[in-house]
Amino acid sequence: MSLEKSDIDKIAWLARISISEEDTPNYLHDVSNILELVEKMNNVDTDNIEPLAHPLEITARLRDDKVTETDQRKHFQEIAPAVDNGHYLVPKVIE
Repeated sequence: MSLEKSDIDKIAWLARISISEEDTPNYLHDVSNILELVEKMNNVDTDNIEPLAHPLEITARLRDDKVTETDQRKHFQEIAPAVDNGHYLVPKVIE
C-alpha cells in the first residue's frame, strides 16, 4: 500500500498528534512498512489453522488452596475508632 504525505498528515490529525515536517518522511516510510506487513499477513491461508487461546501449550501451576495466614481481625478492630458486630464504622458521606 502506497501512502502519501497527505495520508500521514490526516492520520496525525485523527490521532491528535503533531508531526514536524522533517519527521514526516520517516513516519511515511514506517507506516507504509507496517501496512505492507499487515497486507502480507492478511494473504496468509489460515483456513485449516485452529485458533489458540495461548501460543504455548502449557498448563498453569496451581498452588494448594489453603489458609496460610492467621485471622487477625479482632486484633485490628481493637485499634479501630468504631466497630459494630465485626464491621468497621465510618462517617456517612452520601445522604
